[in-house]
Amino acid sequence: MQKRISLLGATGSIGIQTLDIIREHPEHFQLVAFSVGKNIEVTRKIIKEFPVQLVSVIAEEDARQLQKEFSHVEFVYGGGGLVQVAAHTNADVLVNAVLGSVGLNPTLEAIKKGITIAIANKETLVTAGHLVMQAAKEYNVPILPVDSEHSALFQAMNGEKNTEINKLIITASGGSFRDRTRDELKNVTVKDALNHPNWSMGSKITIDSATMMNKGLEVIEARVLFDISYDDIEVLLHRESIIHSMVEFQDTSVIAQLGTPDMRVPIQYALSYPDRLSRPQAKRLNLAEIGKLHFEEMDYKRYYALKLAIDAGRAAGTMTTVLNAANEAAVALFLQEKIGFLTIDELIERAMDAHVNISSPDLETILHVDAETRKTVQNMIK
Repeated sequence: MQKRISLLGATGSIGIQTLDIIREHPEHFQLVAFSVGKNIEVTRKIIKEFPVQLVSVIAEEDARQLQKEFSHVEFVYGGGGLVQVAAHTNADVLVNAVLGSVGLNPTLEAIKKGITIAIANKETLVTAGHLVMQAAKEYNVPILPVDSEHSALFQAMNGEKNTEINKLIITASGGSFRDRTRDELKNVTVKDALNHPNWSMGSKITIDSATMMNKGLEVIEARVLFDISYDDIEVLLHRESIIHSMVEFQDTSVIAQLGTPDMRVPIQYALSYPDRLSRPQAKRLNLAEIGKLHFEEMDYKRYYALKLAIDAGRAAGTMTTVLNAANEAAVALFLQEKIGFLTIDELIERAMDAHVNISSPDLETILHVDAETRKTVQNMIK
């Protein structure tokens, strides 16, 4: 049976690779709706290639222009447009691949429509994971992880009992600066930070990988997705990015998921689950060719952003919202070359220190705290 896909963030890194999977398996997947930012040229190409019914863009003028060109497609825009794409009547699966907390409300609305969620948007679970999981339980909607690490954990836990899990082991490549000391990071450039050794990703997530905030967000995500205590989640430095994550069980058995560093694999698994589809053109894992795999304990002083993320996760409430919003704002400032690399961590910590935590926040509170935190970070550099 063909699954109908709605896709948030079609022109981003995950979105482009999701289109690759749909392209490779037209008999299994059909794109029915998607959202983009400002890349209108690529939007035109996607519309011409796939039989889509609904498209959302950021600007109203872009929506009007595209409507003149493609009368058979409905065009919407802005935050409301994201929700319409996410909760599209004909969709079976929503792939949430947008960046930032803008993915939260569309995800909640899709859940209410009974649409399966393939989640690549970390910020949604970090910012309001309790609301998402509550809604998923209420509407009996599966939340399927797209991140390679969470997909690995999901696969390793498949068919196992949660009560028999001893710990989750999330691997981390170490990012662009894994061979530099913290002191050596004072004067690194944006270009340096965007040079990831293993993965091809968007600029924001690549910076998060360099600070290790990406891994911190993933720890919070794992806590939300799998209901495992922070005491039972470990982060391990693994340079090759071949083992994507592991699960250790009570009897000391460890189940790991291995594969080449290719995001199309977890994307396809989330779309095809519970089945697996072939990927004839994909590179196969050759362990003999690789020869060795390396592992190191995580240094939380060196990767201070990771410590901040775990601290925020343990605090729970609105602290994770502050962590995420402050990080997004600080990374944007770094990419604009307005602050140094190490200042990212400083701004996040200052925002967290200044925040009075609110436990069990509702959606309105979360959105308010998110907006206020971004203003706070901007004011810090003025």
